[in-house]
Amino acid sequence: MDQQASATYTPPPHQPPSAEKPTRKKRYWIWALLAIVLALLFYWGLFGKRGQSAQPAGGGRRAFAGPVTITTATAEKGDIGVYLQAIGTVTAVYTDSITAQVTGVLTAVHYKQGQMVQKGDALIDIDPRLYEAMVTQAEGALERDQNLLAQAQMDLARYQDAWKRNAIPRQTLEDQEKIVKQYEGTVRNDEGTLRYDQVQLAYCHITAPIGGKVGLRLVDPGNLVTANATTTLVVITQMQPITVVATISEDDLGQVMSQPNRGLNLPMEAWDRANDHKIGTGNVTSYDNQIDTTTGTLKVRATFANKSDELYPNEFVNTRLLVKTLQNQVLLPDSAIQHNGSQAFVYVIQNSQATLRMIKTGVSNEGKTVVEGVNPGEVVADSSFEKLQNGSKVVISKIALPSTSTEENAP
Repeated sequence: MDQQASATYTPPPHQPPSAEKPTRKKRYWIWALLAIVLALLFYWGLFGKRGQSAQPAGGGRRAFAGPVTITTATAEKGDIGVYLQAIGTVTAVYTDSITAQVTGVLTAVHYKQGQMVQKGDALIDIDPRLYEAMVTQAEGALERDQNLLAQAQMDLARYQDAWKRNAIPRQTLEDQEKIVKQYEGTVRNDEGTLRYDQVQLAYCHITAPIGGKVGLRLVDPGNLVTANATTTLVVITQMQPITVVATISEDDLGQVMSQPNRGLNLPMEAWDRANDHKIGTGNVTSYDNQIDTTTGTLKVRATFANKSDELYPNEFVNTRLLVKTLQNQVLLPDSAIQHNGSQAFVYVIQNSQATLRMIKTGVSNEGKTVVEGVNPGEVVADSSFEKLQNGSKVVISKIALPSTSTEENAP
């Protein structure tokens, strides 16, 4: 039985390798393709939309459902000045620090602190008695020597008559002539001494050498002052006129010097630190003779009448130097001009519709800017820029709307 069973046994036919491995390879390729497609979709969604939003036309912004309410501005034709702005220092034309030229005790102080004085007004008196005595002494010496000179001159006249009659020797006449010369020299010396003492006496009465404002009182009656000391008795600063010293860049020097009279008499405005209030207007009177190599600037001095005394010595002010005036320029308010990077644009309003238009800007002054690309009389949007896009319908409001910043409203 066992032999027959083993003889009749037939092994199963040889089967091919399993087909599971090709199926798995196909699945790997499908997953790889799906991953590539998803990566491409993600890349397009991330960078494609970002590129669309960077376009200046504003097509990437979702339009508002209704018309946008705006205020407008109209392009005008006019003149505008080209100004150079800088920080300036108010500088007095004259500042006198008066010190004592004689030694003595102060007997009187005639000025008041902060008082305006005129040239020649009395300021300070120093005890003059010592110097009066010196003047009297010099006058006495002069009078004595003048009489001695007169006596010597009379003797000389007699000797000359005697010489003509051969009554005296020649030597006697010549000696008398030299005596007269000596007395003449003595008299001149006495006159010089008297003048010196008179000057010293005059120094006891100090007057204002210039007109201006007196500073705070530095000495009181009873103080002892010494000649040629460093102690200042009073300071006088001229207030009218006054000057402002500012700087201009060496790059702007050419256009300044190309103006009539080499830039002299150009108007200069002085403004306060906040640029809110114009203090006064003056004219350029001089330029420095060399450029400062450390800053690349040139100092310029302008003179102001300063009738209201608003400009104060050593005060810092903002200056605006008017170089020239541009005629017949198209002007728009600064608030109507928007920026996208270095590109400027406006929304021109026509038939209740906003049309985006690229422009080129120029000089700006007092809230207005020179523009190219807009015609005089054209109306542009002046508010609600965050809602506007090219082709938006608009409604013009007569009430001023809150303005938005240029950086936030760039399309």
